[in-house]
Amino acid sequence: MGIGYATVRWNRQKRRYDRIMVALMALYLGLFVVLHLVFQPEISPETLIIRATATLALLLLHIILLIGPLSRLDARFLPLLYNRRHLGVTMFLVAAVHGVFSIIQFHASGNVNPMYSLFTSNMQYGSLAHFPFQVLGFFALLILFLMAATSHDFWLKNLGPKGWKSLHMMVYIAYFLIVMHVMLGAYQEESSPALAALLGIGMVAVITLHLMAGLREVKKDQEVNVILEDGYVEVCDMDEIENNRAKIVTAHGERIAIFKYDGKLSAVSNVCRHQNGPLGEGKIVDGCITCPWHGYQYLPHNGMAPPPFTEKVETYDLRLEGTKIWVNPRPHPPGTTITPLSVSTESGEQISPAVP
Repeated sequence: MGIGYATVRWNRQKRRYDRIMVALMALYLGLFVVLHLVFQPEISPETLIIRATATLALLLLHIILLIGPLSRLDARFLPLLYNRRHLGVTMFLVAAVHGVFSIIQFHASGNVNPMYSLFTSNMQYGSLAHFPFQVLGFFALLILFLMAATSHDFWLKNLGPKGWKSLHMMVYIAYFLIVMHVMLGAYQEESSPALAALLGIGMVAVITLHLMAGLREVKKDQEVNVILEDGYVEVCDMDEIENNRAKIVTAHGERIAIFKYDGKLSAVSNVCRHQNGPLGEGKIVDGCITCPWHGYQYLPHNGMAPPPFTEKVETYDLRLEGTKIWVNPRPHPPGTTITPLSVSTESGEQISPAVP
């Protein structure tokens, strides 16, 4: 969370995640090699490596693209989202092995520079059927390299959340390039429709889940609220919020997370300063709102990260009438202290203003 570069620190959850990830990848590669040696014993080691790493990288990319919408639709997938960057860097390394072996196999045996050969060995750029598909794979790998190289928070801090997010949204461009790379390359040599079917299933899954998650968010934004003359908006009932959890509401276009904790209510912006993660999908841990994406924390009554961190989010005024919660959608500047509402967890009636 600082501007200085620091090595990544693996906690127990990250180590467990990485061990499971490596074990599943090894299992996949092992099965792939065994099946090919049984059914295609004449295959060369180089070709086997190229095919194994290509299919594994494509599988990992689909999983990465599915984690985001799955986490929006079901909170049980949030642990995967929390460690998604590990999976992304690993996917790039696997894809890089595929790319290096492909260049060696197809472009390194002549007297021309392999990289020059990559771009000039097939010049039919005007033909769809004979398009130089390897060039598409090269640019996709370049995008994945940029994403992997800037995955550390050092780059997020220096590029800024907006610039960093824009860079990493290029994964969808890389995905399109890879799909075309496969369809114009490997698929042309396949007599079985299995590859196209599997790729089609993956594309349908990615598109469908993104649409489902997007429609769910649009529905939230279109919720109609009762508005008072002083600008307060009725948003929910207090009983809808679990203890140490939040209710995400939309008021006048603002996404607001209303947290209930220790018999109190506080409201902050739903957008984490780290990667715009949904704070309202997190929970209170050790007295702090903890973002479900990467664990960034904020104090609920003032939206400030605990020292020595300096991130802060906007806070909002709340009102409680019976069990109905009202919020003023006009945000206070980030880090503004707002006295939490004190409530009775049994009756749901407001008792008195709480002291932060």
